[in-house]
Amino acid sequence: MEFVPELKLTLLSGGIFLIIFYFLQFVNLTFVSNEMRKKLVDRSTFSRKQWILSFMSKLLGVCVMILMFLTPISNQSIEFLLGVGIYCMGMIGLRISVLNFTSTPLDQPVTKGLYSYSRNPQETMLIVIFLGITLIIGSGLVLTILIISKLLSHYQLLAQEDACLELYGEEYRKYMQRVPRYFLIF
Repeated sequence: MEFVPELKLTLLSGGIFLIIFYFLQFVNLTFVSNEMRKKLVDRSTFSRKQWILSFMSKLLGVCVMILMFLTPISNQSIEFLLGVGIYCMGMIGLRISVLNFTSTPLDQPVTKGLYSYSRNPQETMLIVIFLGITLIIGSGLVLTILIISKLLSHYQLLAQEDACLELYGEEYRKYMQRVPRYFLIF
């Protein structure tokens, strides 16, 4: 892995994996009701600090995606094969967690499927997906920016959990006590 690999616009870049990711996300959300889509991206309860940190995380995420589009894949390394495996695992996990989320009635907290192992499986799977692409392109710079972005997005998850506590009350509090935030990390 190079810290700053050669950047150039080419068809064989990390952008291929981003295009697949966003196409499948589009397909995932095509058959979901408008109410469910709103629930997926509700930020109405964020404080000013949470909005700022969320914005910074998104801005860094855009930088990561631009660098991924400009970094050619290096398919001659073990990192490439490992990255493809991690990417595929993340894509499958994300699909399952979105199905778990969208099949739960709007007036109930999501606690089934991957949500019985993690309170935030979608975010965790996004980290896995982007880590996979980072390994595929072999860029230490992208990895560094990705880590900072995801550390900042942690505050967004805290705000979402506060909103769920407010909405679902004691039921969600009990769920929080028995299920870790990020799979094995409480």
